[in-house]
Amino acid sequence: MKNKKVLYLTQAAMIAALYVVLTLLANALGLASGSIQVRFSEALTVLPFLTPAAIPGLFIGCLLANFVTGALLPDIIFGSLATLIGALGTWALGRLLVKRPEKKMLLTWLSPLPPIIANGLIIPPVLKYAYGVIPMWLSAVTVTAGEIISCGVFGLILLFSLKRYKNQLFPVD
Repeated sequence: MKNKKVLYLTQAAMIAALYVVLTLLANALGLASGSIQVRFSEALTVLPFLTPAAIPGLFIGCLLANFVTGALLPDIIFGSLATLIGALGTWALGRLLVKRPEKKMLLTWLSPLPPIIANGLIIPPVLKYAYGVIPMWLSAVTVTAGEIISCGVFGLILLFSLKRYKNQLFPVD
């Protein structure tokens, strides 16, 4: 690649745009916000397993998506941070794969866990204090269930579909 920075920024921008579009689609179907959330865009949180460009792409995409869907400021801030934390965790698992290739299948299956855990812990208090959604334990269950569907099911389908094309989609040099 001639210019790695341009490629990185382009990939991040495309992931951010895709996150926003998929969130708007889920929002139109009534699935993107509230205590029960199944954001199709959250399936993209497995992409840091394949490329670090997904980290800023997901963060900016989530920030923009939360803003355009009318989320309150705490949700915009902490929801986006939850996605960032999840993306960093997924990226760390991908980096671990480089050091431990014999654990390839296990690490691939674990890749959705960081965003599931981050959102399951961070979003319920946001829903309680920003929107008055109670009880918080129920929000924790429903948000985590939505993340399991989005990241654990759709995300893994996406990851297994893209892994064979990793070098074509996300070239390193």
